[in-house]
Amino acid sequence: MDKSEMLLGSYSYAALCGVTLIIGWLAHWAYKWMNPSCNGRLPPGSMGFPIVGETFDFFRASPSIDMPGYYKKRMKRYETLFKTSLVGRPVVVSLDPEVNRFIFQQEGKLFQSWYPDTTMNIFGKKSITTYDRTVHKFIRSLTAKLLGPENLKESLLPELELSMRESFVSWIGKPSIEVKDGVSNMVFDLLSKKLISLDTTNSRELRNNFQEFFMGMVSFPIYFPGTLFYRCMKGRRNVHSALTNVMKVRLSAPEKKFGDLLDLIIDELRSEKPMIDENFAIDVLVILLFTSIATLSPTLTVAIKFLTDNPKIVEELKEEHETIMKKREGVNSGFTWEEYKSLKFTIQVMNEIGRISNVAPGIFRKTLTDVQVNGYTIPSGWLVMISPAAVHLNPELFEDPLKFDPWRWKEEKRSSLLRNYIPFGGGIRQCLAADFSKLFIALFLHILVTEYRWKEIGGGKIMRVSEILSPEDYHIQLVPRA
Repeated sequence: MDKSEMLLGSYSYAALCGVTLIIGWLAHWAYKWMNPSCNGRLPPGSMGFPIVGETFDFFRASPSIDMPGYYKKRMKRYETLFKTSLVGRPVVVSLDPEVNRFIFQQEGKLFQSWYPDTTMNIFGKKSITTYDRTVHKFIRSLTAKLLGPENLKESLLPELELSMRESFVSWIGKPSIEVKDGVSNMVFDLLSKKLISLDTTNSRELRNNFQEFFMGMVSFPIYFPGTLFYRCMKGRRNVHSALTNVMKVRLSAPEKKFGDLLDLIIDELRSEKPMIDENFAIDVLVILLFTSIATLSPTLTVAIKFLTDNPKIVEELKEEHETIMKKREGVNSGFTWEEYKSLKFTIQVMNEIGRISNVAPGIFRKTLTDVQVNGYTIPSGWLVMISPAAVHLNPELFEDPLKFDPWRWKEEKRSSLLRNYIPFGGGIRQCLAADFSKLFIALFLHILVTEYRWKEIGGGKIMRVSEILSPEDYHIQLVPRA
């Protein structure tokens, strides 16, 4: 064997050793991925393929209001608690009401509020993870001043009714209205005015940039032209730029007051030791504006679809609301807080809407330490995802769950059903806008059933992406009652 052959043999051997080491390392890495370490026994389940996990199965659209197949398949195999991996993160999914209550009760002790990386990239990682609980408590208190029960009762309700009536009037005479788009405008116009004092023209322009946000939240975070996540992040940049300009204008003339939430934020930013900075404030405004249209518009679209298919429910709603109107002192009296609180059947309808609609992609927490649940260990640093849809559509908890049945919420059954009812989350992190959302829906139904009739024009097919109920374009024609 000559020298060149010996060298070639040496190189080939070295290359073979290198390839063997790489394959061995990849095999070890894949094994570690599929069998994560744990100081105890992990819940059953599969981590899926490295990196992608079971993400694509989780995000697969389901053309039904039923519980997504992702959950059904795993409930059958693993029951109500299982491990998985979504968008590169290890996750334990809880479909168990008792476990869910335990998680909510242990907020700040064993668990902390958390969000998937996709959500943090969209809404600002700093605003979600960096600031401490004191700052978040401060922001919650600010928001409560606008959307809390006291302000709703004393100030916002008459303004909300006027704004909503104007929106309904604008629908009259049109061949058709796309419900989700119409409701989005209705709620966004009001909240953009109360948050940052935008007029209708600027409000609509800003709202258009939120269009891509929603689907971006339930997409794999691949930042490449043409992907949902890319379009989502482009919309985020536009929104951030618009709100930055608003912030600059307001900071340049802090003495000028508008009576909105931004007044309070500006005062804090100009204080001697502000608890927040401008970027954090803008991220908070983005979250508030986004959630206003991401929750109420699909929820009310689904509501109108179910009401259209159930005229008996519409008639009972109409009867209840006409009864409270007959008790008013004057014909021009508006909807009052006392009337709202007196509603019974309407609350049953609203509960049923909330049970079926499920517009959140899940409720996420992060373990602060190893947590023992049902004989299993959830390792420190893992995400835990609670699925409202899987609970609300479980036939063992809600009889005939796919049926839109407000009567299931009669007083004698309500308390037991409410134990498993989590449309707004639970514990100390319950959605800040819960009271506003409930009032908005009640007032919407009040005006709709007492003053208008509507006819279905087309669309309205409902599907779930992840567990989000997403109605396709749903067109109705609205006419005043004779």
